[in-house]
Amino acid sequence: MDPGFKVEARVAKPLAEVFEAVVDPGRLSRYFATGGAKGRLERGVIVVWDFADFPGPVEVRVRSVLKNALIILEWASAEGAYSTQVEIHFEAIGKDRTLVTAEESGWLPTDSGFAASYKNCEGWTNMLCCLKAWLEHGIVLREGFYR
Repeated sequence: MDPGFKVEARVAKPLAEVFEAVVDPGRLSRYFATGGAKGRLERGVIVVWDFADFPGPVEVRVRSVLKNALIILEWASAEGAYSTQVEIHFEAIGKDRTLVTAEESGWLPTDSGFAASYKNCEGWTNMLCCLKAWLEHGIVLREGFYR
């Protein structure tokens, strides 16, 4: 079995608003990349996400973007010798509700690969919770979440 995961959240906002909250670096910086996001998620670019609660910026390669439907990202694994792939799917489930699904795969089936996948599963679950709290209630859930 290869390490990987899929997490999802339902956000009580229209599809276009939820999608824009992920691709726009200004919005993403408000609730998730609390150290700042640099670069809009557009096919073929490399953006940088920084987190105030984790050391150092992270380079994110944008492989594909289908407006209001799908974002495919790639970034270095925690082990550093290879990359993993992230797919974020967006689906309208009503006029003002959106299903967001994040899945990541590509780790080696080693103890350290499984450990890294678990850590990233925590991170993407946090991202979806932060997205929901910020869009629905204006709450920055990530603030103080990590040390």
